[in-house]
Amino acid sequence: MPATTKNKAPPQALFVISLGFVALALAYSSRASVGLMMPIWERDLGWSRSFVSGGVALALIVMAVLAPVAGRLVDLQGSRNALTLGLAILSLGSGLMSGADSGTAFLLACGGLSAIGFGLIATHVVSTAVEQQLDRNQGLGISIATSGATAGQFLIVPLIAVMLTSLSWRWSYAALAVACAGLAVAIHWILPSGTRSVDTPATAAAPTLSLSADIKLILKNSTFHLLFWSYFICGYTTSGVIETHFLPYAALCGFAPVPSATAYGLLSAVNLAGMILVGWLTDRVNRPLLLGSIYVVRGLTFILLVNVGADYDTLLLFAIGFGLVDYATVPVTSSLVASHIGLRVMGLAFGLISAGHQIGGAIGAYLAGYLFDIYAQYTWVWWSSFWLAVLAGILAFVIRDRRPAQAALIGS
Repeated sequence: MPATTKNKAPPQALFVISLGFVALALAYSSRASVGLMMPIWERDLGWSRSFVSGGVALALIVMAVLAPVAGRLVDLQGSRNALTLGLAILSLGSGLMSGADSGTAFLLACGGLSAIGFGLIATHVVSTAVEQQLDRNQGLGISIATSGATAGQFLIVPLIAVMLTSLSWRWSYAALAVACAGLAVAIHWILPSGTRSVDTPATAAAPTLSLSADIKLILKNSTFHLLFWSYFICGYTTSGVIETHFLPYAALCGFAPVPSATAYGLLSAVNLAGMILVGWLTDRVNRPLLLGSIYVVRGLTFILLVNVGADYDTLLLFAIGFGLVDYATVPVTSSLVASHIGLRVMGLAFGLISAGHQIGGAIGAYLAGYLFDIYAQYTWVWWSSFWLAVLAGILAFVIRDRRPAQAALIGS
């Protein structure tokens, strides 16, 4: 590699970061919209909260199955194909959702087509692509790119709420379908194909192994298991209970759709700042200590959520606290995957870990809906999230930090 490029991000890295940001913005806003629509579907279409939660859980399971596949695809081909295909399928899913009248159509749209799109447009896909492109400041680069997952919700979810109020939920999904299709075309033409090689002695010496051999080596790594189970809990406490049930819980507390979406938008705005801050810290401080602290703080915020009642200020306070540590686990976890498991198989390894995240999310989404149908409250869900988040923090604290000059490759 020429010396002049070592301290400067290559031009294609800027495309990967910016387009990955926008793709995640659309995908995660589409996911969050289900929580916004849930009370309306319950009232107008007769779909129970456990049924809609089951659809979300099905989507998360599909995403879990696809996560290692998408990660392996990025390892071999870069992110263009995964993101383009994911956006095209998500466009079809959103279009089908806009016309859904039956439970079967909902499950096909949410748990089928949209879930496949979500599985391909994932933070581990974008994180791996950015890590492939950068030689330094990877934590900051990853945090900027993956912050699209929350920045989009800050802008798009409130817009969806406005369309929901002024038009209907069907128009909201139709607009998402058009936006995803347009971005798929843009990414196909703009994003570079393939991966950028990192020319170091470690990478040159890395053996080319089969998929099964790579999986066996990953599973032998103790750090993988600590990251897997902490990320499993991460999924339960974010995708599962907050992304799916925060807006229904706000409605239960008596808040209208626009104030509820505004609170969620505030959560997302703070989340954006938290991700970039943590990304910057990831390149500079002890990463296991940082990751464990994020989980513990997240657990403490659930105490606020239990005590919201009808106090909108408390809901906003929770949104600020939780938002600060919501997706902040992504840049730290991805950095630890790269350094402790290896850049060559980072997509596959992070995909497997992300599969745990989606399984945890599926359990949280369905369990919260099931318990609500029985008890008409979320208290037990919030307390379970508190204790599990603390446990995730303990798992992270066990990891030893090591920061090689360049990510070591597994098996080398």
